Amino acid sequence: MTGAAPRPGQTVLVVGERIVAVGTAGSLHLPSGATIVDGTAKFLIPGLADMHVHLTAASEPDGSRKFMIPLLLANGITTARDMGGYLESLVPLREEIKKGKRLGPQIFYAGPYLDGSPPSFQPSLVVMNRAQANDDVHQLVQRGVDFIKVQSILNRDAYFAIAEAARQEHITFVGHVPDHVTAADAADAGQHSVEHLTNVLRGCSSDEAKLMREQFYVAPKKETLEQAHARVVRWQRELLESYSQPEAGALIGKFVAKDVWQTPTLVLLKNDAFPTSSNNATQDEHVKYIPQALLAIWKKGRGEQMRLVGAEESKLREQLFAKSAALVGQMRRSGVGVLAGTDSPAPYVFPGFALHEELAMLVDAGLTPAEALQAATRSAAEFLGKGKNSGTIAEGKYADLVLLDANPLEEIRNTRRIRAVIVRGKLLDRGALDEMLESVLSFAGTH
Repeated sequence: MTGAAPRPGQTVLVVGERIVAVGTAGSLHLPSGATIVDGTAKFLIPGLADMHVHLTAASEPDGSRKFMIPLLLANGITTARDMGGYLESLVPLREEIKKGKRLGPQIFYAGPYLDGSPPSFQPSLVVMNRAQANDDVHQLVQRGVDFIKVQSILNRDAYFAIAEAARQEHITFVGHVPDHVTAADAADAGQHSVEHLTNVLRGCSSDEAKLMREQFYVAPKKETLEQAHARVVRWQRELLESYSQPEAGALIGKFVAKDVWQTPTLVLLKNDAFPTSSNNATQDEHVKYIPQALLAIWKKGRGEQMRLVGAEESKLREQLFAKSAALVGQMRRSGVGVLAGTDSPAPYVFPGFALHEELAMLVDAGLTPAEALQAATRSAAEFLGKGKNSGTIAEGKYADLVLLDANPLEEIRNTRRIRAVIVRGKLLDRGALDEMLESVLSFAGTH
């Protein structure tokens, strides 16, 4: 993942947590008693990063340890960026992993979201003014978060106050582009990553101001649920029809200039766009790993989501998703940094497995297999400021590695053909990975 061509016939020597040498097979002196992993005709890539997960979103206090972490590791994910969760669980979990008491990915987290009132999700801290922004950002920094996460309900004053507070505290802020803020505003304010393309497509409209006014239309109390839904559909159609390539080019140029990265989570957007296709998810081979209580929530939400969706709206959703995916490809070709993330365990976004689906969807969107892989390896490490220790296979870096049975540069779906995973020098062969999956099955059946 350095950008150079693949290097055949290599030996990688790992001592402790680090790679200590990489060289032509037979050229390295192997210590006596070394464990030999035969990689003949196989392909070694850096450990993968899921740059948008929620580790504490299911079946706590045990869900992160017995559900999320094992599924991530079994899928070759050695780095996780937690985009909103309970610090009461995340702090001890990260410490257990750091101290070697538990095997798991390197975790970076934001803790609670910063959002308006009422907040969209929990855990959240409500921010309505500058004083609250200053206090909340400061308190989160004191608690050791790696970045600040903003959500969609924030008003403009609160959003820009958070941006200023983050600058004062020398910490990055990432997240949604709030509905009251334009994507261009967010770039100018210093937001370092945009998740789910929130309001990016709106920023490519020839009349974004009109779309924003319509978003904040106050409906009469007598408006029915069906009428409200029809109004949203009309707005989505206007969003699609007002797409402007010059406006898109200008916004993309600003993203490049301001170093604003994108975590599109296409796997999530696809699920939202095509909820009918997920009705068959109970037949998916991965559904068996989902705790029963969480699966019940998924099913209930999907039923409510589908109640008012007709054929015409389904077609519109298909067109909007296609436009969003094409925009991701255009942004990458223009130099915008792209990160691979999933938003698991959002409904029918299966932890661990979803990252491989995301990589395939990035390729479908126009990235090369190498670029998609970089979005989950080298680019992730660069974005996190950890490029000196992670993201590529090189002497001195952490031994976070995935051994594959087939070449992912020829077919990106080959990232799923995992033979072994090495996490900070700890070898997990296929048998150990299968045992992890079995443990999740047991946990899912009792929760």
